[in-house]
Amino acid sequence: MPFLMIGLAVLLAAVDQILKLLVVQFLKPVGTVALIPGLLNLTYVENRGAAFGILSNQRWLFIVLTCLLMLVIFFLLFRYQNHTILTFLACGLILGGGVGNLIDRIWMGYVIDYISVSFFPPVFNFADCAVVIGTALFVIHVIFFAERAGVEHVERRRR
Repeated sequence: MPFLMIGLAVLLAAVDQILKLLVVQFLKPVGTVALIPGLLNLTYVENRGAAFGILSNQRWLFIVLTCLLMLVIFFLLFRYQNHTILTFLACGLILGGGVGNLIDRIWMGYVIDYISVSFFPPVFNFADCAVVIGTALFVIHVIFFAERAGVEHVERRRR
């Protein structure tokens, strides 16, 4: 299952990069396109910071932190003893999204964002969605399943 999640991560990072190439080619020249007026726009943004643009122009800090986080998640993917489908998917999604944005930071010095919804001020991208969904799955695992998975793992080891 870990190798399947690495494949998912590679696929997600590739989709993210393809979407960003299309955004640069077609959206950057016009700036904004309304998909659902008043609700959903595509808006070209070069984000040089983290979420909400905080810590702007700290490129190398974000590159180092992202690399460290990716290493931790990669390690957990193979070493965590209480995996559920939620934790496997969480790892794949976070790795894929993290790598997608990492590629931008390394090659361009900023992350290309393009999804804008009226009820959420920051503009974000596909990779951000993958990271947020992966993080949510991990939190769900911790809140609802981690203790039970740990107990089941200990019981299996006793047998």
